[in-house]
Amino acid sequence: MTGAILALDLGIATGWAMRTPDGRIVSGTASFKPHRFEGGGMRYLRLRRWLTELKAITDPEGIEAIYFEEVRRHAGVDAAHAYGGFLATLTAWCEHHQIAYAGVPVGTIKKHATGKGNADKAAMITAVMARGYLPTDDNEADALALLGWALALSAEATGG
Repeated sequence: MTGAILALDLGIATGWAMRTPDGRIVSGTASFKPHRFEGGGMRYLRLRRWLTELKAITDPEGIEAIYFEEVRRHAGVDAAHAYGGFLATLTAWCEHHQIAYAGVPVGTIKKHATGKGNADKAAMITAVMARGYLPTDDNEADALALLGWALALSAEATGG
């Protein structure tokens, strides 16, 4: 049996999808929106705690690898700063727990899911639904699409 594979669409509303060690696919959206009277770093501490909880529920196999959507352009400065903080928190957490991680360009994920590297949110949701999933929003859809890409890559690498 292998460990879990986790796919993340990092952001204040983080989409996530995981192939569990027993082969099930689970997904959702985790909110890291700042709470009232909370310091700016608390969202990153909550991300770290959430990752630790995911790791705990996958034991004893644990998390084998984490793939995240690698964003190179943001609509605004606040989004760019938040993404940078989430990315730094994620990669430091992975290093600490010796978990492999890799960023996957947005266009690569979209092309794998829809055939178009510049697909819009609606096309991504439609593509994921065509594979039998019911995402609650575009963040979860992106994470499911990324997980699909990662599992295809894994199957290709193992000849399966």
